[in-house]
Amino acid sequence: MARERVGFVGIGLMGRGMAKNVLAKGYDLTILAHRRREAAEELVALGASEAASARELAERCDVVVLCVTGSPQVEAIVHGPDGLASAGRPILICDCSTSDPSSTVRLATELAAKGIALVDAPLSRTPKEAEAGTLDVMAGGSEADFARARPVLATFAQKIVHTGPVGSGHTMKLLNNFVSLGYAAIYAEALALGAKAGLTPQVFDGVIRGGRMDCGFYQTFFKYVLERDRDAHRFALANGLKDLSYLSAFANATQTPNPVGAAVRNSFALAVGTGHGEDYVPMLSDVIADLSGVTAKRGE
Repeated sequence: MARERVGFVGIGLMGRGMAKNVLAKGYDLTILAHRRREAAEELVALGASEAASARELAERCDVVVLCVTGSPQVEAIVHGPDGLASAGRPILICDCSTSDPSSTVRLATELAAKGIALVDAPLSRTPKEAEAGTLDVMAGGSEADFARARPVLATFAQKIVHTGPVGSGHTMKLLNNFVSLGYAAIYAEALALGAKAGLTPQVFDGVIRGGRMDCGFYQTFFKYVLERDRDAHRFALANGLKDLSYLSAFANATQTPNPVGAAVRNSFALAVGTGHGEDYVPMLSDVIADLSGVTAKRGE
């Protein structure tokens, strides 16, 4: 049986490495690029084709992977004037963006009436793992749609968890990010409080690293804090605020108390509101340090 032809939209920080792995695993790949010409040219040189519109992408592909900012972008790609749905083909869309679950469920219902399937398959980990093909994926969709999507997802993921029906993948992603971004807010505040008492980040790290509170997220966060490596965790504060806002909307819709989530969101809103939206998550430590009147230059 011939392999399905794969389309890819969103070849940014994460999508670039993901698309390279789709190609490396032998799939016929067509990309749709907007801003990142460097990434598009690299992928074309490796053997990918390029489509001029989302409609053309859907006409040429069987499975289309989306890796864009969020629900507004996903909806525009699907329902725009030359969107994926306009091709009228029974494609499978794998939305690897971090999207609003309510939008995902509504979109899946609209697409099903047109014979188009949707699996929400958001990602965990970083561009480094995207390049290595070792991302984590949480995927929502029917058993049949998940089975169809899995071989494509496996080209760039080492861990794939079927979370349940459509929308459950994006819900789980919001919970995953709530936990990680919550840690970021705690680390930033703890470092500022420690600085007030004369405790350096090195002392803090000496206590936490290797103990029960150590984890992969802690290590990438502190790679920036201690080594000033801007690329240690390439996830923008503005994207963190977006995800926490989706979580807040979900909590409101389900009438679920979310006081800790509100506090974490406020930390990110503060950072974005003071002009740091394009900075990466570990740089929240600098924002909180500056507002607390302590040095942002760790270890100096």
